[in-house]
Amino acid sequence: MKIFDGALHKIERALDVRAEKHAVLQGNLANVDTPGYLPQDIDFDAAMASVDDDGATTAERATAALDGNRVDADRTMAALAENALQYGAATRVASKKLALLRYVANDGTG
Repeated sequence: MKIFDGALHKIERALDVRAEKHAVLQGNLANVDTPGYLPQDIDFDAAMASVDDDGATTAERATAALDGNRVDADRTMAALAENALQYGAATRVASKKLALLRYVANDGTG
């Protein structure tokens, strides 16, 4: 029986991708007033599909400001909030998995 069944590796990857996505979204907000700026995004599913592929893509928006900037501050803030929730969920899963391993390693005594 494998103690480390790959779940921790996937959780670790999910946390890395969520942290990276958060930084990208923050960069979008930082450039909200930059003329011609195209917002960046990370496709979480694509990034998780391959451990070696970071899944970074450029998000194309249908509408742009007069200066060519395509950052929608409201959508980006919502994406940041969602990403933060997903990151928190992944940390709770990792914590539970590690607690289970700790329990097993201590012969079920806690």
